[in-house]
Amino acid sequence: MLWIFLPGLVAIASALLAWFIMQSRMEVALAQQREQLAESRGALSAEKTAVRDSVEIAVRAAEERAHRLALDGFLGELKVEQRHYTRENKLLLHNRKCLVLQERMCFRNLPLSDWIEHEIPLEDGADLDRLVQDMTVFDKSVVSIAERPRSLKALA
Repeated sequence: MLWIFLPGLVAIASALLAWFIMQSRMEVALAQQREQLAESRGALSAEKTAVRDSVEIAVRAAEERAHRLALDGFLGELKVEQRHYTRENKLLLHNRKCLVLQERMCFRNLPLSDWIEHEIPLEDGADLDRLVQDMTVFDKSVVSIAERPRSLKALA
């Protein structure tokens, strides 16, 4: 009986041993595949984050450039209209001559301010053109008077 059951028992034991060994090999292979998958997912996630960040930076830079161009366009359309004339005040024996300079800010053809006027007392022989160019209410670094339209220069 022993010779009949012993080979069957050995076959069952070796089958169980082979099954456990194969099961552990498959678990090792599965763990290695999961590790590779985790590394791939991590690399893909890092790449997606890098791409998303670079796209966000590019979009932000494009928005800032568009805002800057819009502001430059707006500031390019600001003009200063200027006109001047001389006024004489006669007081008994004393004649006083003044240069009256009027300026206003305009956006395209729309005035943004009223005429701002200032009087400059004139001395005999004073250079009117130089006085007009040197005197302005508006800051020259913001708006250049030299860029005003030719029609306004002809009126001045």
